[in-house]
Amino acid sequence: MEPLFLRACRGEVTERAPIWVMRQAGRYLPEYRAVREKVSFLELCKTPALAAEVTLQPIRRYGFDAAILFSDLLVPLEAMGLEVQFVDKGPSLPAPIRTPADLARVHTFDPDEATGFVGETIRLVRKELPAEAPLIGFAGAPFTVATYAIEGKTGKTFGETKKFFYQHPAEARRLLALIGEATKAYLLAQVKAGAQAIQIFDSWVGVVSPDDWEDFVLEPTRALVAAVRAAGVPVIYFPNGATTILDRVAKVGADVYGIDWRLPLDEARARLVAGGATNPGVQGNLDPSLLLGPTSVLEARAADVVRRGGKRGHVFNLGHGITPDVPVENVGALVAAVRKA
Repeated sequence: MEPLFLRACRGEVTERAPIWVMRQAGRYLPEYRAVREKVSFLELCKTPALAAEVTLQPIRRYGFDAAILFSDLLVPLEAMGLEVQFVDKGPSLPAPIRTPADLARVHTFDPDEATGFVGETIRLVRKELPAEAPLIGFAGAPFTVATYAIEGKTGKTFGETKKFFYQHPAEARRLLALIGEATKAYLLAQVKAGAQAIQIFDSWVGVVSPDDWEDFVLEPTRALVAAVRAAGVPVIYFPNGATTILDRVAKVGADVYGIDWRLPLDEARARLVAGGATNPGVQGNLDPSLLLGPTSVLEARAADVVRRGGKRGHVFNLGHGITPDVPVENVGALVAAVRKA
């Protein structure tokens, strides 16, 4: 029988909801911090033995139902020709895309040559993972990766991105298509190396209007999802902040849709169905901040998420990534609560 997580991703009825959490390999774990003290963030991403170790840490501690590759959304962007730096305030691109002429600096890449360390990390992790815990590979969606390329950092108002899209729509579409093609090759290489499911993070898509979704975002995202699904693995699409356009998001064609905490999970599924999705899987969607509160509230809210998610096609997760200040014992309490709900 397939692992619980993969069965849920394929829309099957499961005996319970599988659980993993975004950023489960990260700064809230003392064992992660011990590794991170010795190397820079980018060195950690590019050193397979270390990246594999931190990928496995939360599986050893909590027994999550899936592991997720430790890497970063901007690894492909660096491989595409843009300098990426990681500073205290987050990623920084010293020379962002601001004019049509800047597109000449961006190109596709061979994942085996430019990002071979990712494939090697996947192979190392698969050797150590228990059979019941599949490995999730990931990448950023074209729009989200484009915002970093254009803004040069994590955006707030995304003024530069929208200005580029509105002033240079043809070049914006070309940039999105180029990122989509590069990301397709990157994700297919992850599948070839052993990733058993793929999550596509659209972390900033919540800033687009319905018109911009249709005009710019949908087509390259749908093409990327279709290409990865054709490789035979389930695809999770996480449109953070886009609950108001979930009926449109349904056109992406993913197996599972990650839902943030801003909308109850059953309502989110209804909106996906209204948009044309057939039996959509849903992932989520506990507010990560609940991990900072009393466990009695955490357990009650987790049980409500499980109830709303139902028995078919529900992967329990947070509505966004776990934060560094979360007590490790609260994560253990969450895992226990989901498994008994």
